[in-house]
Amino acid sequence: MQWGYSRGAAASTRGDAVSDELEEVGPIDYLVVEFPGNRMTGEGFPLLVDLVDRGLIRILDLMFVRKEDDGSVTGMEIADLTGDGELDLAVFEGASSGLLGQDDIEEAATALEPGSSAGIMIYENLWAAPFATALRRADARLVASGRIPVSAVLDALDAAEAAH
Repeated sequence: MQWGYSRGAAASTRGDAVSDELEEVGPIDYLVVEFPGNRMTGEGFPLLVDLVDRGLIRILDLMFVRKEDDGSVTGMEIADLTGDGELDLAVFEGASSGLLGQDDIEEAATALEPGSSAGIMIYENLWAAPFATALRRADARLVASGRIPVSAVLDALDAAEAAH
């Protein structure tokens, strides 16, 4: 995703504060979670709150969008999502660091099926911050990173078990 945040702009207005903050920052990731048919049950949200409460992650940005049948994309306010009383997302209101820009939203929407909605979240992995800080201080640099789909891991484990 492209980010609507310019490190240079922040550095010019905040001086050394940016480099000091980077010393203590954990890896930053994003998720785009699609809800087919615009059906958000909220089942995962208490677990997300638990991750925040335990200090494992910090939500930097959280936004919800809907992709209409005609392909147009509209943003949804958290207050609009909690209006039915079934979802209590008020705890997430104000989760906006400015990292998530309009270009990012449009790019995320390309992955959505028409008639679906999605949550777009940028979060910091606080659990990894001390490790990441130690690596930066040692002048180490991350040269590769990625995710392995759960289905691929399960398939590989099944294949390994069958081979033995």
